[in-house]
Amino acid sequence: MNWIRAKVWVSAMMAIVGLAGGLQAGQAAEKPWAVYEGKSGPGVGGTPIAMNRDWEPSKHIVFVTGDEEYRSEESMPMLAKVLAVHHGFKCTVLWAINRTSGEIDPMTLDNIPGLEALATADLMVLFTRFRELPDEQMKRIIDYTNSGKSIVALRTATHPFAYAKRKDSPYAKWTWNNKEEPFRGGYGRQVLGETWISHYGVHNKESTRGIVADGRQDHPIVRGVGTIWGPSDVYGLTTLHGDCTPIIM
Repeated sequence: MNWIRAKVWVSAMMAIVGLAGGLQAGQAAEKPWAVYEGKSGPGVGGTPIAMNRDWEPSKHIVFVTGDEEYRSEESMPMLAKVLAVHHGFKCTVLWAINRTSGEIDPMTLDNIPGLEALATADLMVLFTRFRELPDEQMKRIIDYTNSGKSIVALRTATHPFAYAKRKDSPYAKWTWNNKEEPFRGGYGRQVLGETWISHYGVHNKESTRGIVADGRQDHPIVRGVGTIWGPSDVYGLTTLHGDCTPIIM
């Protein structure tokens, strides 16, 4: 699955770089998100616009974070700055923000300001867990999802939303454990191919070795990839839905 390689890469970035600027955990700001402008690289684009000969603007990646286990609020700014500085992408990082203090707070399940950035995004990187966002925020995510643009979903994005309190929300159907058709399995199953089923092996005590699936050795996602290992365990599943293609097992 695509997100496994991304997860391994994030782990590597965390090991070799410090927190890459922007708003840090516990720090309040008037606009509680970070924007890293692309400088040079494939993300900037290479064709001058005909009328004024300016270069095309950078492709825009929006990172939507908010989980209580894997420190997405720390790892995603690192990855964003790497992509901006070394590869030329404009990167916007959004966080779960405490409504009272204005600080980054992964335990705040109902507030991720700045989702309007998705209106200009070319890619959404989703790394959330059990969020219960207000309708006006959730609409931004679903509108982007329905646009058909690219999504990279990491780890807990199999169970990104859980509407436990606001079951009357029109977006409650995206809850990870929804049992009703046609939205059974919520966002994880309907968009990504599966919701959260289980932890494989012993959670918090085992690491992960990735093996490229048979016949996928030449897939672009694993091109140039060597040994695949991550310090955390993986999720179990029963089957993949839709047109999912397993790449790393």
